[in-house]
Amino acid sequence: MREPGLFKPALLWLLLLAPLFFSTYGFATWVTAQRSDVGTLVFGWEIHMPFWAWTIVPYWSIDLLYGFSLLLPNTRHELKQHALRLLTAQAIAVSCFLIWPLRFTFERPALDGVFGWLFAVLAGFDKPFNQAPSLHIALLVILWLMFQRHTQGMWRWLVHGWFALIGISVLTTYQHHFIDLPTGALAGWLCVWLWPVEHPSPLLHSRLARDPKRWWLGMRYAVGALVLFSLALLLGGWWLWLAWPAVSLALVTLNYCALGAEGFQKRADGRLTPAARWLYAPYLAGAWINSRLWTRRHPQADLIVDNVWLGRIPTAAEQGSFSAVVDLCAELPINPQGRAYQCIPALDLIAPTPAECRHAAEAIERLRVSGPLLVCCALGYSRSATAVAAWLLHSGRAATVDQALAIIRTARAEVVLHPAHREALEGLPHAR
Repeated sequence: MREPGLFKPALLWLLLLAPLFFSTYGFATWVTAQRSDVGTLVFGWEIHMPFWAWTIVPYWSIDLLYGFSLLLPNTRHELKQHALRLLTAQAIAVSCFLIWPLRFTFERPALDGVFGWLFAVLAGFDKPFNQAPSLHIALLVILWLMFQRHTQGMWRWLVHGWFALIGISVLTTYQHHFIDLPTGALAGWLCVWLWPVEHPSPLLHSRLARDPKRWWLGMRYAVGALVLFSLALLLGGWWLWLAWPAVSLALVTLNYCALGAEGFQKRADGRLTPAARWLYAPYLAGAWINSRLWTRRHPQADLIVDNVWLGRIPTAAEQGSFSAVVDLCAELPINPQGRAYQCIPALDLIAPTPAECRHAAEAIERLRVSGPLLVCCALGYSRSATAVAAWLLHSGRAATVDQALAIIRTARAEVVLHPAHREALEGLPHAR
């Protein structure tokens, strides 16, 4: 249901964003035009890029879609998050234009008629300096998500087709070089991640971690991000793609040092948000491969007691024998395929808190009545094992932490629990 009275705040946002868009974009263009050190970044194959004059129409259409997008949200919260995404994209792009300006180098052929007039109007405002990240592409990501969210059936397919055409048009109108597209998409997804609709913003409850191990792990990811980003800049060319995993690892660093498990934006249905899937994709691929390699000799789950099983995060095929899943993995998605499911996301290699242990224990006790229950994390060795130990204590099946751990290790010898995991378990009311 649509909240009443949304037109006025939508109009106010438009009256704020539109002048800000033109003023800041124009300012960045003017400043860059005064510089004599503006470089270029062009791949050799781009000289074969065709010029299609008619694609100026979809290129220009994003301005109209920008305004209409503010009328689509059904709630004030959705409207605010959407407007903040647009505002953040503007701030990121303009900052990059000023710090790292690039110039477009191709000459357009002479044009007349309607298409020629549209290009002439565009040239009066848009100079060939503001390139990477493409603000056009950043806005494309944000607007595409908003329009597909509020369309269905044939209209949704039309939205997909038209926005894909807008994406192509930034090249075929000779407005941008290729490097501007992936950097623009990265900026757009970052804005969507910062201002989600289904979750609180990762910045809302961020605070510096007090656990030294979180900082130690975060710094390891930070070193990886720095190495990859340095290689991308030093080697150039197609090595620039290393900037994607560099950004991914930088966000993982931020999660460990400040944001916590919420930074991965795992939904209640086991999936990650679209923004998280794109931003973390290189890290997710590595984490998935790592989970399979560590468990390759013992891929199966193990029965602990009373139809509660402990194992790694399962594929769709590996879920066949289970009726319910309790998931402690923050970083890897899962599709429970309609099974009873509860997610208590915890950071990898970090012990769950006593509160998370209690929450997991209650979820295990509640869902095990559905049938065989799998308690899982990436490997099924630490986070999920701690949750099962908490359940054994909470339900009275174990009287002490040592007894709970002995029960688990009898069934799954590879379990690895450190003093921090024991400390979390001892913080439970029933632990002794």
